[in-house]
Amino acid sequence: MIRRLDGLLQGDYRTLFHGAGLDFNDLRPYQFADDVRTIDWNTTARLREPHIKRYNEDRQLDAWFLVDTSPSLDFGTKRPKRELVVDLVGTLAATLARHGNRVGACLFDGSLPRLFPAATGRKSVLTILRALLEPNHETTAETDLSVLLNAMAGVLARRALVFVISDFYSTPGWQVPLGMMAHRHEVLAVRIHDPSENQLPDLGAVWFEDAETGGQLLVDTRDRGFQRRLAQVYGERDKTIEVLFKRAGVDVQTLSTADDFVRSLLGWAERRKFRKSQGGS
Repeated sequence: MIRRLDGLLQGDYRTLFHGAGLDFNDLRPYQFADDVRTIDWNTTARLREPHIKRYNEDRQLDAWFLVDTSPSLDFGTKRPKRELVVDLVGTLAATLARHGNRVGACLFDGSLPRLFPAATGRKSVLTILRALLEPNHETTAETDLSVLLNAMAGVLARRALVFVISDFYSTPGWQVPLGMMAHRHEVLAVRIHDPSENQLPDLGAVWFEDAETGGQLLVDTRDRGFQRRLAQVYGERDKTIEVLFKRAGVDVQTLSTADDFVRSLLGWAERRKFRKSQGGS
C-alpha cells in the first residue's frame, strides 16, 4: 500500500500537482491542443488573444509542510490527532525526500512559527519529525492560522508544493492568505478530525477543558439535547469550512484518527489524478 502511495505521490506528481515542479519561463499565443489550464487570462484579456504560460521543467521539487501544532492537536479518543499528523508528515516527507526533492516545514503552536528550511535527504525529514514529537503543554489564545500563512508568504521564493495540515480550529480570516498562497503555489490542505469532536460517548457528567485557552466546562454527556446541539454546531462548522476552502480555491482532504490514513490518502490521490486527467483542478 505504501508502494502504491509512493507511485501516486511521486512518480506521477506532475499530474497530481499540476505545475508544482515547474518554473515560469515566458508567454506565447495559444495553439490548438495546448492545455487550457496554462492559459494566462490577464495577458489574454490585455492582448485580446489567448496566451499560455510556458514553463521550464525543474525535476527537483520543493515540498513544504505548514503544520498546526497547537494544543487542540493533543485531543483524540483512539489516538491523539497529533499522532496522526506525525504519521502523515513522516510518510509524505519521506516519500518526497527519497526521490531527491527538498523538504521543509513551518510548525505553528499558536505563538511563533518555527521554520525548518527546505533541504534534501533523510536528515531533514527526521529533524521535522523530532520537532513534531516535542510535547506542547502551553495554553494560548485561540489559534490564528493567518499568522502561519502570512509568515510563509515571504519564505516561499519559488513555486512549491505546500501541505497545510491542521484541525482548522482557528480565528476567522485564514482563508484569505490561504487563497493568496494558492495563486502562486500548489496548495493542498489536510484537515485532521477525531470522531468524538461531533459525537461524545456516554460518559456521564464530565469536566472538559479547552486545550488552548484553559477554560473549563461541566458537561452531562448523557443529555440527548446536548448531543443534538453538539452535532448541529459541528455540522454547521463543517459547511462553513467547506465554503471557505472553495473560496480559497484549495483542495482539502479530511483525515480521521479512526481511519487508515494511508488508504484515505490513496483514495484522495487517485481521485485527484482522475480530475487532473479530465482537465479539472
